[in-house]
Amino acid sequence: NNDGGNIGTVLIRVRPDWSPLGAARFLELTRTHFWDGCRFFRVIPNFIAQVGINGDPKIMDQWKGKSIEDEPVLQSNSRGTISFATAGKNTRTAQLFINSKKTGNAYLDKEGFTPFAEVIEGMEFIDAIYSEHRQKPKQGRIRKEGNEYLVKEFPELSYIASSKIVE
Repeated sequence: NNDGGNIGTVLIRVRPDWSPLGAARFLELTRTHFWDGCRFFRVIPNFIAQVGINGDPKIMDQWKGKSIEDEPVLQSNSRGTISFATAGKNTRTAQLFINSKKTGNAYLDKEGFTPFAEVIEGMEFIDAIYSEHRQKPKQGRIRKEGNEYLVKEFPELSYIASSKIVE
């Protein structure tokens, strides 16, 4: 669900050949319906759309301390690729971003952001994600208060209605 209430399907191809650990983590999160209801809390047009703090603080607590190791960057952060966000070495957990810059974000490669998937259909919905608040939602409050905080303070945020694995 994105800006203006538009609903669309985004099809993602997971690429374990690019990042085995990242791909496995994404699939694990998808199987547990982690993404369902997650808001895009950091959206910078023509750069990235970031998601991955679950709207239920109890679910977020289950993932605390479950980071995966860094992997080499085998694929550039080109438009439509998806990478996990980090907060330092070996800190990939659940937050990810979709590269939306038309010319890609290759400089992120040198910073160790390893793509693990790519959008193969529906990039127009990624481009339409609500971006007015950019980086205003506070990550600490999202973790503590969940979607209750986001719905109250930032009701327009785009979100993932549901996710599933298609073989």
